Amino acid sequence: MRVITGIARGRKLVAPEGMEVRPTADKVKEGIFSAIQFELENAYVLDLFAGSGQMGIEALSRGAKRAVFVDNSQRSIRCVNENLRNTGLARHAEVISRDSYDFIRLTAQKFDVIILDPPYRLGHIAHVLPMAAKKVKDGGCIICEYEAETDEPAAPEGMTLRKTYHYGKICVTIFVKNDREDEEE
Repeated sequence: MRVITGIARGRKLVAPEGMEVRPTADKVKEGIFSAIQFELENAYVLDLFAGSGQMGIEALSRGAKRAVFVDNSQRSIRCVNENLRNTGLARHAEVISRDSYDFIRLTAQKFDVIILDPPYRLGHIAHVLPMAAKKVKDGGCIICEYEAETDEPAAPEGMTLRKTYHYGKICVTIFVKNDREDEEE
């Protein structure tokens, strides 16, 4: 596992041992970041269910201004911090050891990009997506990664489906928050 491009290109990343964290494959990660490349410059990113932190780190490497990493596993938090140090991106990050549901429900922060890559088969996306939609800035996006055998998540209120990508056993759906200008037209 590595950073694909940007200022930390090629840096190796560590992931927690065991089956609890399933790092995103490079092919999927490249597809996601190609799809949102124009949203990243100076973006404020939330990597919810951060795991190793590789998605938020990739965003920082590609020009995001700041990233918040949230996970309730201490092993994951240690990996995120180690990866941030090894990539030289720690000064642009905030790492929070907290339940992802509590964080998204209670935070007053708004984000340009929210990455949802929770553990599979537990229905997390369906439950957290409506809360996340309330924390996205106008024109921002939410990226949902899930198993292909799972139903595509429904667009939360105030957001529209941009596109769903299929990568073998993995799907990625991107939702965009409607701009107020678009709503007025």
